[in-house]
Amino acid sequence: MSDAVAIVGAGAVSAYGVGWRGLGKSLVKLAVAPSVELAASHPGVLCSSVSEVPSRLDAGDARARKLMSRAARLGAIAMREALVDAGFHDRREEIGAWMGVGASGVAMQDVPCILAESVREGALSLEKLGERGIAACNPLFTFQTLNNFSLCHGAILEGLGGPNGAFFSRGAGTVTALAEAVHSLLEGDCDRAVAGGADTALHPITWAELVRDGFANRGLMPGEGAAVLALCRRSERPLALLRSVAAVPEGGDIASLTLPSHADLVVLAPWGAPARALLSDLAASRCSACRTIDVSLTLGDSLAAAPPLAWVAALDLLKSGETALVLSAGVDGCIGSVVLRQGGP
Repeated sequence: MSDAVAIVGAGAVSAYGVGWRGLGKSLVKLAVAPSVELAASHPGVLCSSVSEVPSRLDAGDARARKLMSRAARLGAIAMREALVDAGFHDRREEIGAWMGVGASGVAMQDVPCILAESVREGALSLEKLGERGIAACNPLFTFQTLNNFSLCHGAILEGLGGPNGAFFSRGAGTVTALAEAVHSLLEGDCDRAVAGGADTALHPITWAELVRDGFANRGLMPGEGAAVLALCRRSERPLALLRSVAAVPEGGDIASLTLPSHADLVVLAPWGAPARALLSDLAASRCSACRTIDVSLTLGDSLAAAPPLAWVAALDLLKSGETALVLSAGVDGCIGSVVLRQGGP
């Protein structure tokens, strides 16, 4: 990235609660507990979950929330918080929005009806799912089945109308969403934007997928949450400068990542033990650091939301003049790298 973009606000919701200030400092104190959401299907799974959100901080009204999946609800909260934190109160129809989003968060009682109408010749048919499956559930709840609405609900509630994009993410898609936001700002497509991710690994279908693919047995602790950065091309008093954003796909050349030779803070967001070792080795070999924080130890892996929660934790921990390197590695095998600097060029 040839030029820096200013971070002028942020929003988050996590096991810490609603808000990003204090999140980084609280990481060592957060406790994990057996998942309530997974108790029926997978009892005893330790997780990091969001406690009940106070009504004054929740997304929309009760009617609007009925249309939202869990991830969409968390995403709408984080988006609102970022816009307020940045003071983006006017010309909202011009603000861009890019989000990493996870899988569908459809209510479990709707799953049998949807699947029954989506099978052709003994196998799931995506064509039939689109034609008949989605229509098998309550029409009002169709919005819960569409994962791109983790972006749309928040954008609609907040009146955003600028360029936008939703990227399916198990980690890397959210880094790509941030990169797209930066590109649009630098190209002049918009002068203000929000970018982040929202997801939950506590949906029974999502967790069953992670168990089936072997991630649970290799140390993945599920989490949930959302985090959003508010960005603009220039600011006289930014919270930090976004110096670089990059992602390397699985099997790609890790050496191609442009990492700083020194960082005052390294924040890691690995999905589990193998990814933790990989990120730790990468940071140690390419960057000297004063301190390292691993957000996954208490926040778990919230898939599309894991990288941005690490970004806002780094933002909370940065001191004046410091540089932070945030490395993420999701179950998609990709590595994301984001460099932040508080103050200075």
